[in-house]
Amino acid sequence: MSLFREDLANLPSYVAGKPSTDPAIIKLSSNEMPFEPLPSIQAAITEGVGSLQEYPDMMAVNLRQRVAKFHGVDSDWVAVSNGSVNMIEKILDAACEPDDEVVCAWRSFESYPIATALAAALTIKVPVTDLGEHDLDAMAEAVTDKTAAIIVCSPNNPTGTAVTHADLARFLDRIDESIPVILDEAYINFARMEDRVRSDELLAKHANLIVLRTFSKAYSLAGLRVGYALAHPATAETLRTVGTPFAVNALAQRAAIAALDATDKVVARTDDVVAERERVIAELADLGFAIPRSQANFMWFEMTNVEPFLAAAERHRIVVRAFVGDGVRVSIGTPEANDRIIAAAADYAKSLR
Repeated sequence: MSLFREDLANLPSYVAGKPSTDPAIIKLSSNEMPFEPLPSIQAAITEGVGSLQEYPDMMAVNLRQRVAKFHGVDSDWVAVSNGSVNMIEKILDAACEPDDEVVCAWRSFESYPIATALAAALTIKVPVTDLGEHDLDAMAEAVTDKTAAIIVCSPNNPTGTAVTHADLARFLDRIDESIPVILDEAYINFARMEDRVRSDELLAKHANLIVLRTFSKAYSLAGLRVGYALAHPATAETLRTVGTPFAVNALAQRAAIAALDATDKVVARTDDVVAERERVIAELADLGFAIPRSQANFMWFEMTNVEPFLAAAERHRIVVRAFVGDGVRVSIGTPEANDRIIAAAADYAKSLR
């Protein structure tokens, strides 16, 4: 006898990046920043330690106001969450009826099918293109009267590619305004491309658009789990209503505000990561690797047999993230770590000759 729904027996488990207890091994499997939180953020956290006997502000009023100021909207357009994954789960729980459908690209973020299944809905996976990009036309054609939500991940995890503003604008024009479109921009801070999506602009035009951001990546706050959604006021109010009470802890709220106050320094750090990303990809191209045009802080090696690459990574003391049968995702780290990526890739290429 099972205490839970029978369909959950086939629910895939989220696979976190493999940690290592050996300090000589560099973890490049979780898309974490190679920098610790900025001193001003650490100071804000320290200042809050003495009041942890109190519950955090459940509505995160100060954080919502600071996020709103950052995006040039009123705070009633903002809902916060325990990381953007928690917000995805809440959106789908609120949007889906049993056997509804959620359309997303694939391969994309592995939490999407899990959150969809928990909402008792079905995932409609639309294959990415040969370049690892969203096929927005195919995604629009996959919409039916059973579609309860659509998820667009840009930059896409794990392929790193990003949609353009013009393409996403055309896509949104094709989607009925009764269907929520979730734009997951967890890695947008690393995008350096022509016609980068201007999500604030699209949000003003489309009442069904929900934009997700996180402090886990560019802001070096993965360990505190804080993210947010931008949506039209009625939608944001619903998301605040269905949100987990006290989901964003007091230290996370303080840290996120301090992070936004240090935006210039955060941008400088992302510039460093992007410069390293471009250096590594250029080196990999010289080795014969066709890496998708990454706009994130990681790269995608498409391959059906991942074991030889994992072995090469292990020899060069780095931990990477394998997606068996599809490929390997490797995060950008410190220059030393990135040199190991290049060496491991060269080792792997040599083993295939």
